[in-house]
Amino acid sequence: MRPEVQTFVADGPLPDWDANEEEIDRREQQLQAIPRPVTGEEAKALVSCFGPDDCYGVAWTLLHLIETGPNPVLTTGPGPNANEWHQRLYDRAVNGGLIP
Repeated sequence: MRPEVQTFVADGPLPDWDANEEEIDRREQQLQAIPRPVTGEEAKALVSCFGPDDCYGVAWTLLHLIETGPNPVLTTGPGPNANEWHQRLYDRAVNGGLIP
């Protein structure tokens, strides 16, 4: 796994809307530093980084980054108590015809 991805994953899930502007900007910059496309291993690691909300749009950036890797990352439904972003990734793979 490339160092940029390791750094992002090591910092854990994205913060929520209550985070300060500096933290949100820092995480956005970390995401932008990750070269595209990501590998399958990197995509799977990045899935663990979704936070409780969209983090002022940063979660969408993360979702699109994950989708640059080999799809689909999630091949089974994440379940009723799953993070909304995991469900979104799965639903997009189904809607895109990647999962029957």
